[in-house]
Amino acid sequence: STSFFSQKPKSELVRTSLRLLTSSAYRLQSECKKTLPVETCPTTDIQLVTQQVIQCAYDIAKAAKQLVTITTKENNN
Repeated sequence: STSFFSQKPKSELVRTSLRLLTSSAYRLQSECKKTLPVETCPTTDIQLVTQQVIQCAYDIAKAAKQLVTITTKENNN
């Protein structure tokens, strides 16, 4: 995720957004795996998993929007 930046981001907001993006992507992957036949156990609550997937996707979109906003402002300065 940090490959978009040539060096370690100086902005704490950028670092926070990147952390949210990365952690949300891992969570999304983990939640999606729970829906696979191999991973699914009889007690898997698909409705709960679906809600978690939606929340992860929302967090990813939020982090991406923050990064776009930050980089656009920095590039315009």
